[in-house]
Amino acid sequence: MFMKLNVMDSLFRSAVVSALLLGPAAAASAAEPAAAGKPSRAHITDPSVEGEEIAVVTQAPMVPPPITRSHATRVVVTLEVREVVKKMADGVEYLFWTFGGDVPGSFIRIREGDQVEFHLNNHPSSKMPHNIDLHAVTGPGGGAASSFTAPGHSSQFSFKALNPGLYVYHCATAPVGMHVGNGMYGMILVEPKEGLPKVDKEYYVMQGDFYTAGKYGEEGLQVFDQNKAMDERPTYVVFNGSVGSLVGDKALTAKVGDTVRLFVGNGGPNLVSSFHVIGEIFDNVYPEGGTTAAQHNVQTTMVPAGGSAIVDFKVEVPGTYILVDHSLFRAFNKGALGMLKVSGPENLLAYSGKEVDAVYLGRQAAAGSAAEKEVASLQAQVKEAIRADTKIAGLTKDIQVAKGKQVFMQTCFVCHQVNGEGIPTQIPPLAKSDFLMADKERSIRIVLQGLSGDLTVNQKKYAGTMIPLNTLSDDEIANVLTYVRNSFGNAADAVSADLVRRMRSEAPAATPATAQYE
Repeated sequence: MFMKLNVMDSLFRSAVVSALLLGPAAAASAAEPAAAGKPSRAHITDPSVEGEEIAVVTQAPMVPPPITRSHATRVVVTLEVREVVKKMADGVEYLFWTFGGDVPGSFIRIREGDQVEFHLNNHPSSKMPHNIDLHAVTGPGGGAASSFTAPGHSSQFSFKALNPGLYVYHCATAPVGMHVGNGMYGMILVEPKEGLPKVDKEYYVMQGDFYTAGKYGEEGLQVFDQNKAMDERPTYVVFNGSVGSLVGDKALTAKVGDTVRLFVGNGGPNLVSSFHVIGEIFDNVYPEGGTTAAQHNVQTTMVPAGGSAIVDFKVEVPGTYILVDHSLFRAFNKGALGMLKVSGPENLLAYSGKEVDAVYLGRQAAAGSAAEKEVASLQAQVKEAIRADTKIAGLTKDIQVAKGKQVFMQTCFVCHQVNGEGIPTQIPPLAKSDFLMADKERSIRIVLQGLSGDLTVNQKKYAGTMIPLNTLSDDEIANVLTYVRNSFGNAADAVSADLVRRMRSEAPAATPATAQYE
């Protein structure tokens, strides 16, 4: 019943979108399937079109061959929508909504001026209605209003390829972001009449961001997380639908001397890609999917959500080249990484490889020269004199307290509150805290490693989690602990950065939060 309500809700919202785009009559036709066998429109003859052919479509990373004919024709394109469980990462599965059974959807290649007869089939096993918005279509909704298709049904519409370019297509059924976020996107290339410059290799690479309830790498079947999607906090950012889709034996390949063309798309639904190939420079960039090579000798090109780019480059040195979104945490921590493996003879003039691997000490060797030894000895004497002088030591503590307050107001006060009182039953107080003041080293360990579980502070129980704050520097941790241990009714000695540094290097196991200090 729940799924039926979802379907009806999508039908209703899609009808509303159609009404806004095309008027009430179109909305009604979108919400109500046409009678069996009844054509929606008569075929219109285009005198510039000769003959008919079935479109060759391919799954990523492969691309259909270039078009060699010199005339426009009627091209019949058929895509099947399937909702399938596939691998997102090792041990992680996801229910993808797809055009053609894979993410991204099938690559479609046609020619400027072609008349396209488009068939969208929604597999009977689908649970949701779907449609398609092709950015190559000139007309309301890009075909979306004419292709709304219930499970077990087929829709047909036609369009003329008026503008050449590399275009994204995607599902536009409400909620649109969810359909796209589940993998419903692909690309269609409308070749210009004169064709594109010839190259040796062509590949299809499309980025997408995915939002799962589980964290990155959490095993099992993951489900879509609407809140993460709305907040634009993707769990995965990947090329061609999964982590590792273009690495190892799935890597792209070329030979030294080849010219490689990448058709790069970004399905989104949210993020903009900074596409880069480590170790290569793009000889030609067709920005935003246009047909003019507007830039040359480019290191990184932007690909907007729902947009594309074409990049050409010649590979002159053998080796493995890494494809990344240069927002690098996406590449190395969320999956947006691929490989291009180039084979062939070395080109030592272009790139020598490592020529020297020698030891270099520089100033890394502590007190490596006589002068440095003397400086180090004097610095040690200064530190010892400061420790021995109570006035200077007190002043140093006051400085730490002032600096620590800045760290506290930037990092800690939201949970622990400005007055250090915490939140009843959730966040324990720092004010007059027996737990905090009982063990200085434990407080350092908690900041470095976090703490979770039941806790008793000042005879009251708390259950919560403190995340590690080990991104703070040794000085920052020392200063903020000195501040809280000397504020809110507390009084204690200073915490030194040297002590924090030692404990960080030892990295002892976190102490379970079960001890009581009453």
